[in-house]
Amino acid sequence: MRLIATLAGITLLAASTVFAGAARTYQVTGPVQEVKDNMVVVQKGKEKWEIIKDKDTKSTGDLKVGNKVTVTYTMKAATIDVQNDAKPVKKK
Repeated sequence: MRLIATLAGITLLAASTVFAGAARTYQVTGPVQEVKDNMVVVQKGKEKWEIIKDKDTKSTGDLKVGNKVTVTYTMKAATIDVQNDAKPVKKK
């Protein structure tokens, strides 16, 4: 019985670490300021958030200027350019 409980615990732990590597999602809510085929601009406080959208972006309702929306998005690096070679930090 302990073996089964241990194996179940290990399986759950392994599954949780797999999902931890998945992209985190974020949200921004506010009125739409601008809509184009490939992006939407949402006002959040004094900031304007320009969020890219494509053919795979799902939308419910009429996406038009002035409507209040909640956009769920992820952040993913497209490229990373290293500008300098930093020296490794020495451990004490």
